[in-house]
Amino acid sequence: MAGEKPVKAKRLTEMSHCAGCAAKLKAGDLARVLGGLKTAAPPQALVGFTTSDDAAVYQLAPGMAVVETVDFFPPLVDDPFQFGAIAAANALSDLWAMGAKPLFALNLVCFPEELPLKVLQKILAGGQSKADEAGIPILGGHSIRDPEPKYGMAVTGVVHPKKVLTNAGAKPGDVLILTKPVGTGIATTAIKRGLASKSLVKRVTAQMTTLNKTAGEVFASGAFKVNALTDVTGFGLLGHLLEMMTGSKTKALLDLERIPLIAEVPGLAEDGVVPGGTKTNLAHVKPKVRFPEGLPEHIQWLLADAQTNGGLLASVPARHALKAVQALEKAGVDAALIGEVQAGRPGIDVVG
Repeated sequence: MAGEKPVKAKRLTEMSHCAGCAAKLKAGDLARVLGGLKTAAPPQALVGFTTSDDAAVYQLAPGMAVVETVDFFPPLVDDPFQFGAIAAANALSDLWAMGAKPLFALNLVCFPEELPLKVLQKILAGGQSKADEAGIPILGGHSIRDPEPKYGMAVTGVVHPKKVLTNAGAKPGDVLILTKPVGTGIATTAIKRGLASKSLVKRVTAQMTTLNKTAGEVFASGAFKVNALTDVTGFGLLGHLLEMMTGSKTKALLDLERIPLIAEVPGLAEDGVVPGGTKTNLAHVKPKVRFPEGLPEHIQWLLADAQTNGGLLASVPARHALKAVQALEKAGVDAALIGEVQAGRPGIDVVG
């Protein structure tokens, strides 16, 4: 009718109940559900969900195993192309975290009828851009109507059975290497609430759309030994490190001052701009993490922050640490030595 104001289109992040990998089920809830399932894995199943690893690995032949993962989530940025790119990069990361080579992907789409189809087209174009960058085709997918948009991928790859990199091989004396700064969960919560600066939006979007391909290929190259590898996503640095220590039956010493953080994020955390997933992450790991006395809670939140397409976290023998860092930096990948692995009951001691 004449005189009526046009309805303002919703931002993508307004349609999501939580952002990106922070939408994961609580780690404790997931453990209870999976713990009640009885599965009979054949000997060809080299990696399943018992050690909370990044992907499943199934041996097909003496020199070949297939690696499979699936990952999707609601929007964490408003630009549909960038959302698609972030979701695709995040799904692909699981393959590189296993030392595998991706072969192809399938799209997973949930899309509301109220949004124009051009938005979906841009989301899929963003995902395609990352598949192209990874050098793989997208061969199909599945879509459903859903009031909340979601996007991701199922990705298939291959690896030699003797070259699988799991999260369960860390050894006392190893050093811990992280390839991306922490803080995407808090940053995307600021985006969702309209509190993020333009520079922060640009910085965190660039980080989340950066493939872990180069870092993964360096770790899988055989130029130095890697005892354990994982990527840091929805359960945060502490959550994924604790999974590594639990699977490896070791404990970690984490140097607070060496952990790289995204600029502006510590201030946002101090102001309480923190996703619910980050808070539940901290509650889950706290019984097995020792913090320095008096460490402010917002710093603890940073370490438990739910990441989306975060960095790769590697456990490397100390004698190979310099070679590993040099190889990563030569390939254009930032690398930080953030701690070490020690003998002891699985857990994490934070110092600094």
